[in-house]
Amino acid sequence: MERAVSEFSRLPGIGRKTALRLVLHLLRQETSDVEQFADAIATMKREVKHCSRCHNVSDQEVCPICSDPRRDQTTLCVVENIQDVMAIENTQQFHGLYHVLGGVISPMDGIGPSDIEIESLVKRVGEGDVREVILALSPTMEGDTTNFFIYRKLSSFAEVKVSQIARGISVGDELEYADEVTLGRSILNRTLFEGK
Repeated sequence: MERAVSEFSRLPGIGRKTALRLVLHLLRQETSDVEQFADAIATMKREVKHCSRCHNVSDQEVCPICSDPRRDQTTLCVVENIQDVMAIENTQQFHGLYHVLGGVISPMDGIGPSDIEIESLVKRVGEGDVREVILALSPTMEGDTTNFFIYRKLSSFAEVKVSQIARGISVGDELEYADEVTLGRSILNRTLFEGK
């Protein structure tokens, strides 16, 4: 039991108390249910891999998004991780392709440009099909540093437009509760009002 608690507590966001609760819950379950649970995790680890093009998760060499001919092959959205792909897909507003970096540049954490998938991004853009790269990284110091680094790496491709997602006040938020950086960016990145 102690070994199971130790293994569960190695998961992100799971402390020893939560790990103990999970182990006690599993002990109350039928053996077949626990074996099915363990088998599902083992199968996932064996069969799920990273897409060879975009680095998203997939059970195939090329993920369903990259292999979908209905998607806009000329627009590439650069994200930090797989959760970001899922979040953007849930909006149903983006119909292009993705490129998952697997992190952001963070010198404090010892993560440099060679530790994430920037070179494979440059190679994809260099193949000539991409017309726009959308930088969709979190508006943090590390995200901004990574955006700038990617922008510099792609600057030699004059025909490729590099954009970034809009930043600012969320719909329904009160101005007085917005932090200064967000509010400042909202003012700087203002758009024309088109009231009709």
